Amino acid sequence: QVLLVESGGGLVQTGDSLRLSCAASGRTFSMYPMAWFRQAQGKEREFVAAIQWSGGSTNYADSVKGRFTISRDNAKNTVFLQMNSLKPEDTAIYYCAASYRRAWPPPSYDYAYWGQGTQVTVSS
Repeated sequence: QVLLVESGGGLVQTGDSLRLSCAASGRTFSMYPMAWFRQAQGKEREFVAAIQWSGGSTNYADSVKGRFTISRDNAKNTVFLQMNSLKPEDTAIYYCAASYRRAWPPPSYDYAYWGQGTQVTVSS
């Protein structure tokens, strides 16, 4: 059974930092791209960042470029999202996702595996 478990969310103030983690199991995720998405209340889910299986390539949404960094530790089947200079508009549930194939960059429909999400709230 494939399982993605996010952690690290919480309530912070504007300008603070958070580091999200996503622990994967049930599959050799080290061979596939992984990503973070987020969904704010009343809005559609949006792409945040993605990382190639080796960690050699990354993609970011324009809204987080320069503030967020995605990384992975394949030995531990874990993906991270370092979030700096947080803003109230970053408030959302953050989801970890894994692609089912190795194509890079993956289209959104390639993300077949999802975690349950972790809440990030940034107060002004």
